[in-house]
Amino acid sequence: GVASPLLAVFLWCLSCLSPASVPQFTNSPTLIVMVGLPARGKTYISKKLTRYLNWIGVPTKVFNLGQYRREVQSYKSFEFFRPDNEEAMQIRKACASNALKDVVIYFSKEHGQVAVFDATNTTRERRVSIVSFAKEKGYKAGSGAGSPVTDVKVSSPDYLNCDKEEALADFLKRIECYKQTYVPLDDEKDRRLSYIKIFNVGSRYLVNCVRDHIQSRIVYYLMNIHVTPRSIYLSRHGESNMNLLGRIGGDSGLSPRGHKYATALGTFIKSQHIKDLKVWTSHMKRTIQTAEHLGIPYEQWKALNEIDAGVCEEMTYEEIQDNHPEEFALRDQDKYRYRYPKGESYEDLVHRLEPVIMELERQENVLVVCHQAVMRCLLAYLLDKTSDELPYLKCPLHTALKLTPVAYGCKVEHVFLNIEAVNTHRERPGNVDVSRDPEEALKTIPDHF
Repeated sequence: GVASPLLAVFLWCLSCLSPASVPQFTNSPTLIVMVGLPARGKTYISKKLTRYLNWIGVPTKVFNLGQYRREVQSYKSFEFFRPDNEEAMQIRKACASNALKDVVIYFSKEHGQVAVFDATNTTRERRVSIVSFAKEKGYKAGSGAGSPVTDVKVSSPDYLNCDKEEALADFLKRIECYKQTYVPLDDEKDRRLSYIKIFNVGSRYLVNCVRDHIQSRIVYYLMNIHVTPRSIYLSRHGESNMNLLGRIGGDSGLSPRGHKYATALGTFIKSQHIKDLKVWTSHMKRTIQTAEHLGIPYEQWKALNEIDAGVCEEMTYEEIQDNHPEEFALRDQDKYRYRYPKGESYEDLVHRLEPVIMELERQENVLVVCHQAVMRCLLAYLLDKTSDELPYLKCPLHTALKLTPVAYGCKVEHVFLNIEAVNTHRERPGNVDVSRDPEEALKTIPDHF
């Protein structure tokens, strides 16, 4: 494959450049503009960054210029990218213009906060036009790049049903076309712009003029990610005594079947022959007891503790319906944002788990032994699930998940370790009205809970 020593992410803040007629607010939309040669990781970074920002509650969308191009021009060869191909240049400019028009719609009508303009943007002319566009609209702006050619680019829509070697040869010629006109951002000429340059896949960073909270979060995230091959294993604790009673929360130990699962999990993990595996648990007994069967040193994270159910801790769903029927219905109406009285919401839990995600991104092979709500939040990040989907993701007891990052997402393997357990999953209810009767409120609970 072909790799670049430089992955560049430029976060252009235009608040100091905008005309006086355009108001500049602290929370103005941010336009992140990727800059760099092909196969430098721009799409990888765009997708990964978008997934992270959406997960923490910042509405973000990628605008990939290649998709716009493919809608009007089917790909034939690298000749399309020759700088002297005037017809192709007009098509490419029109596609960029259409993408930026869609950015305006996203910000103005869809209430987006961050747009990622995923394209090479290798010429100063293109970047000047984007700066002018952002200044006119009162946006802040930014960009990024880099990844191995053979793993990603030759499997792109441009090379469907093509011989892999022929595709690679064509793509390398495409890169040469871009090199003819590529003008990198200049640290002196562009010193008023905000950007981060990433050298040698994270061995060195250059950060310039980062001006606001969102840009700081983006820089922080990009300084934690890496592309080293690895796997993340997720497992809930073994079945607990509280699980057997159908009670939520609490801090009980494992049931006899829970101990069997912990032993089986240890056997499974050993069979994987994982290099330098790190094991993380919460501070709660059931995860610690599960990890103790692994025979591997483990670390405890308070951030991995189960969602705090407040006044509903250690209750069954029937008891919550009997004692707090309105709360039970309100939670069903918006499970992601609903906060238990004196407790937490899933939204709170996502923010509590952000340091865990950052450390997961920094590490290589990790096993996280956690809880149902926590596992849902981690899975939603890794699998790019929405906040509406997150609280209903299925994370059964006694099943290990192996997640292996690939191209622009994660490959998931579910491994049931053949130890029976109660079902703690509650499906999305049909009737969420506060006036519903108790039977209607409870009918989605599994009979054998």
